Amino acid sequence: MWWRLTMACPPQLEESLVWKLTDLGLHRHAVQHAPETPDQKQLLLWLPQPEWPEAERQQLLASLEPLAEPFGLPQPQGHWDDVADEDWSLSWKQHWQPDPVGEGLLILPAWLEVPPEHGERLVIRMDPGSAFGTGSHPTTRLCLEALEQAPPVGALVADLGCGSGVLGLAALGLGATSVVAADTDSLAVRATGDNRELNGRPADQLKVSLGSVEALQHLLEGRRADLLLCNILAPVIEALAPGFEALVAPEGRALLSGLLVDQAPRLEQVLGDLGWRVSARGSQGRWGLLEIQRR
Repeated sequence: MWWRLTMACPPQLEESLVWKLTDLGLHRHAVQHAPETPDQKQLLLWLPQPEWPEAERQQLLASLEPLAEPFGLPQPQGHWDDVADEDWSLSWKQHWQPDPVGEGLLILPAWLEVPPEHGERLVIRMDPGSAFGTGSHPTTRLCLEALEQAPPVGALVADLGCGSGVLGLAALGLGATSVVAADTDSLAVRATGDNRELNGRPADQLKVSLGSVEALQHLLEGRRADLLLCNILAPVIEALAPGFEALVAPEGRALLSGLLVDQAPRLEQVLGDLGWRVSARGSQGRWGLLEIQRR
């Protein structure tokens, strides 16, 4: 038997909530919405009943409350239901539709056909499993659109915090020669490998490993990337930033997302102290992107 938490998931909180649950090792979660109401999402979380009595469940909800503070939002109220065993990983699939991004990309659920009206777009087939990064969040879309605007033709790309692999697959589709990817979540590593196969990419073209900066360095085998992708929350970017120099070629660049616009000034200062300059900025709502290069 399971507890199922159902909680409203405002767009501003989606990535923070999913990141926090994943960081806590709680992977049985999904974000879903009806096709006609994409702005009204729900977070679903399944927990085994014997391991989660009421006190622990209340403590979990309390740990999520601070995530709403940067947005000036109240913590969404949730409710717990007693449910029988079910295939939780399929519950959200009925609500996930083909998602056009930018001028010419299409994030396509693996179980659907390409809609005729999107037949000319570059298709990236995705089945994220229990990882996240389907392309729907503003930070992911910012990265995808930045890739499209400056295609990484012939580039060696490194993806730090690869999630479900959508950014690396898009980079390959836009002309990158190869991608190395890493994530600290083993489920994300598996999802990236599975999505690589869905898109017909050989393993030596998109290599993925469990870990962080050191894992990418190992995959790079003494090389440095022409482009670094890092779609992670701002505090994590700040913590990882000292390792960027070892990953990026002197004339290379990095796309950093996952940050709030009002977090950008501090991050720019930290990066400036490490010898980086911001060469471009982007935003969607309150989420931002920084493109950086070496000074």
